Amino acid sequence: MNFVLRRLGILLVIACLAACSGAIVPEQAVEHKVSDRVGGLVMAEASRQFVAVEAVGTRTDTLGAVLPGRIVFRPQAMTAIGSPVVARVLSIGVRPGETVKTGRPLMTLQSADVAAARAILNQAAARNAAAEDLLKRQNEMIRKGVGLEVERFSAETAVREARAELERAKHMTALIGEGKGDRFVLRAPVDGVVLDIKVSIGTVVSPGGDALVEIGDPDELWAIADISESEISHVTVGQSARIRVPAIDTRLDAIVDGIGQAVDGEQRRIPVYLSFKEKTGYLSSGMLAEVRLSTVSDTSLNLPASAILIKEDSQQIVYVQRSDGSFEPRPVRTGNSYDGRVIILEGLQAGEEVVVKGALLLDGTAEQLL
Repeated sequence: MNFVLRRLGILLVIACLAACSGAIVPEQAVEHKVSDRVGGLVMAEASRQFVAVEAVGTRTDTLGAVLPGRIVFRPQAMTAIGSPVVARVLSIGVRPGETVKTGRPLMTLQSADVAAARAILNQAAARNAAAEDLLKRQNEMIRKGVGLEVERFSAETAVREARAELERAKHMTALIGEGKGDRFVLRAPVDGVVLDIKVSIGTVVSPGGDALVEIGDPDELWAIADISESEISHVTVGQSARIRVPAIDTRLDAIVDGIGQAVDGEQRRIPVYLSFKEKTGYLSSGMLAEVRLSTVSDTSLNLPASAILIKEDSQQIVYVQRSDGSFEPRPVRTGNSYDGRVIILEGLQAGEEVVVKGALLLDGTAEQLL
């Protein structure tokens, strides 16, 4: 009874649509199907407008459920800059959020250790010059036959010691940087954005203490998603994902770069690290994100569920449109369904044209439409 009522409803819809458009629908137009010589079905022209055809597609990645995530800097994208000696901050030349290039002055500091290191460098340079001059004189005396080999050997030893002392002094002052007297300048070692300045003018800082300035590379961000430990077995490195950043309503493609090994003790979740496939300079660390991992990556044939007709309670068929415009019934075997589509396991090939809307108009004996 339900099937008869549904067919009557379809006929009424066709009649009403045709009346509204001014077209004349032949009596029982839906039934005007003529078998051709090879078993195909030809539909009346008045009914063709209610039929839609689609090529058999292949299943691509589908996205899973939304996972909570956040945008952060990669570890190698952050640079913490400290002081090599005990010093006092005299001035600060940058502000948070400012873009800096390598070598940009960040702040000027004052330190007695710096003055001492520069004095040691000057002394080491003088001693090295004197030792080099003495060795030069000893070599000249040996050449003239009036020098002693033991004195020349002693001069060579003094030169080696003086050079080593000078190199140590140069290394120390190189760590300090440019400046005169007891002042020195901290400069940006990399390009990036100033994330934070942790000191103020007058602050006394020490080597090995907290960073004075933090710089991050805005193009070296990644996303961290938290996934339940019961679902982590479905995640693999290289798996594709789609990330939405609600704050700026932006969607980006990404891939799984790594999977954490530690489980959060309270929420029982594991961090998954994702790399973006494009530049991320317009994102900011700390932004919240919605992460959806791709759950399928194969080439299964698929069709909309509306293309599948059920006959005799179990037989599944579709109608394939042939090159002459007629429709051929084709038995198929289906698999799982997803997002309103059905996997086709047997019976069709990719690219074949199949009726996906109005299939019931072609087959009056179909009992059910999926």
